[in-house]
Amino acid sequence: MLHRRHLLLGGLCACCLPLARARAATFTLTEIAPGIHVRRGVNEDAAPGNADAIANAGFIVGERAVLVFDPGGSLADGAALRAMVREKTPLPIRSVVLNHVHPDHLFGAGAFLEDKPDFIGHARLPAALAARGEYYKQRLEEILGAGAAGPIVTPTREVADRAEVDLGGHVVRLSAHGPAHTDNDLSLFDVATGTLLASDLLFVGRVPALDGSLKGWLAELEALTALRATRAVPGHGPERVDWPAGAADLQRYLRTLVEETRRAVRDNIGIQAAVETVGAGERGRWTLFDEYHGRNVTMAYKELEWE
Repeated sequence: MLHRRHLLLGGLCACCLPLARARAATFTLTEIAPGIHVRRGVNEDAAPGNADAIANAGFIVGERAVLVFDPGGSLADGAALRAMVREKTPLPIRSVVLNHVHPDHLFGAGAFLEDKPDFIGHARLPAALAARGEYYKQRLEEILGAGAAGPIVTPTREVADRAEVDLGGHVVRLSAHGPAHTDNDLSLFDVATGTLLASDLLFVGRVPALDGSLKGWLAELEALTALRATRAVPGHGPERVDWPAGAADLQRYLRTLVEETRRAVRDNIGIQAAVETVGAGERGRWTLFDEYHGRNVTMAYKELEWE
């Protein structure tokens, strides 16, 4: 049986791993800084019991408008997030940020079409959606049911380097990153509160998923740790962590992948054997480790084999 998250995450890659057990998901909204609200995702794979609400999602309420980030993993998840916005404020939803191509951060966007916001994404996101979007939609609906994914929403505003959104009282700076977690990662920084909205450039507690560049991810993360932020919202994990201390575990994991993969290549250890040994010391430090770590090692090996 194909592992659900690998079906959704790896483009046309699928790995034979056991299914994670689904359970009914309950969600709460936390104001982690003035005007910044986060709905924590569950540490599970996509399943009918959680509507693919497995990533953190949220919104910023300014004086004039609202910005939604990481808008949810399905049409139902996005609709639930939109209802949370409406419970907090009647202000218009002017911006919805599509932080990267992965389904758990993307398919909720369809619930916001009626608001006619700017859908903001990395300049490389349209190409990634063209290559993967329909596949992701098909696979997600195999798990959640027909129509559950909703439409594939593409950016109406693309960010190739830097951009800003002024909500009134909250100026949000958007940064397009080089290949890291994916090749289309977009992070946000709320100037008023010193809050970094890192999306999947930051995993805390849940094992990371490498779908871009291992060395690039380390470089982008190093640059983000120099940012004058006091807190960060990870794509997966708690609603907020202190910054830059909250990046330490992810940095250790990624550096371990680099060091031990290079050693395996140098010692002529093949890729299949490397999957069994590289980073084994990280087991027990991350949830869903056995579901994803092997694929991370495979990606790392392919990147570092010929450097």
